[in-house]
Amino acid sequence: MLLTVNVTFGAVLAVLLAVAAGVAAVARLGRAREIVVAGVRAAVQLAAVSLVIGWVVHALPLLLGFVLLMYAVAVRTAGRRITRNRTWWWASVPIAAGVFPVLAALLLTGLVPLKGIALVPVAGILIGGALTATVLAGRRALDELKLRHGEVEAGMALGLLDRDARLEVARDSAADALLPGLDQTRTVGLVTLPGAFVGMLLGGASPLLAGAVQLFVLVALMAVQAVAVAVVLELVARGRLYREP
Repeated sequence: MLLTVNVTFGAVLAVLLAVAAGVAAVARLGRAREIVVAGVRAAVQLAAVSLVIGWVVHALPLLLGFVLLMYAVAVRTAGRRITRNRTWWWASVPIAAGVFPVLAALLLTGLVPLKGIALVPVAGILIGGALTATVLAGRRALDELKLRHGEVEAGMALGLLDRDARLEVARDSAADALLPGLDQTRTVGLVTLPGAFVGMLLGGASPLLAGAVQLFVLVALMAVQAVAVAVVLELVARGRLYREP
């Protein structure tokens, strides 16, 4: 086993969470409380999910319902990170556009079987990647539009459509949301050994098979995130997703 779950495990987790929150507080990063809440929520949610997955893997309707629940939580999380107004629900579009076509292709080709033991982790990885890309692209694009509002107005004064003027200002900043995924893919095996690779090795798979699965996950993630970033940028440019002045 990679880890032994005992009292020491819990104590080390608590210390690491306290360090993270303490550093954020001392450095005045403004996220100390969020770090504590996130850590506690993660513990509770993972405990619950560990029990639920063992139940849903045996029934297809429950399995699909669980995937939709993951999607709904991702939409809510991403949307509220981007904006606090009623337009947050538009985050559902980039996440769905990135995840569901890729997931459908994997199921139709048989690369991922319609079984909980395979579908849930793959869907979770893809939805999580889309969530991260959507949040980063949406926030960066809206921040840039606010900072460079004058340039947007200048572009419109020169005859550009509202959408095109916003795109010219926000595109490069939104594209930065692709950098974490790109860097992870470029450095895999040299800097990091991601979870899918390590998990398969611990499960007894050969290093070659584990590497093939990890490559598949990384490339699928890049496709999902590229689509999500492109769609959220378009929504911001068209004024569907915005913040109050």
